[in-house]
Amino acid sequence: MQYKKLLFVIAISIFLLGACNGESPTLKMYEHMEQAVTLEESFAEQQQPLVDLEQQEKELYEEIINMGLDEFERVKELSQEALSSIESREEIIEVEKESIDAAMEEFRKIEPLIEEIEEEQVKEKAQQMYSTMDERYEAYLSLHEAYTNSINEDKELYQMLQNENLEEEELKSQIETVNTSYDEVIKANETFNTKTDEYNNLKKEFYQLAEVNVEYNE
Repeated sequence: MQYKKLLFVIAISIFLLGACNGESPTLKMYEHMEQAVTLEESFAEQQQPLVDLEQQEKELYEEIINMGLDEFERVKELSQEALSSIESREEIIEVEKESIDAAMEEFRKIEPLIEEIEEEQVKEKAQQMYSTMDERYEAYLSLHEAYTNSINEDKELYQMLQNENLEEEELKSQIETVNTSYDEVIKANETFNTKTDEYNNLKKEFYQLAEVNVEYNE
């Protein structure tokens, strides 16, 4: 069974080295943008536990398939373990989403500040960066929806495996549905990672154009 691995790329952390005179729009933007990075730390912290649970479920699934349905009691026990793991994943992705939502709410505070930038080239870069971050957020929402759907299909599969009279064709059909849902997660995740890379690059370019003296800690 094809299994997903979520390789989320978090926005890079940066540290202000040079002091700026006054609260310029770019300095205010810097503060909101890096606070958004801080708010995404909880998102980053969820990734390894999520991968660990996915791996655990993969091993349970493989054990079930290798056993076959003739050992029903053991199959039922393992499928219940998988359902418990799925519940843990549901909790994790909600923490993850709360983190992303909070970060985006903070980031959006830069929108009115962009209009205060006097240098046209810097303003255009800021607008491009803002649009890309918005696209990244929409990509995350699509990823979250796809992942939630895959969880629901996983649940359906393991609930079916607790039915002693489960038909083989019915099982095969659900496995195909599960694998299709995994493919959707993988595609959505790739889009999210691409948008994250684009945003990180644009942020670097913006800071360079705005002459914000920063050090990158990747």
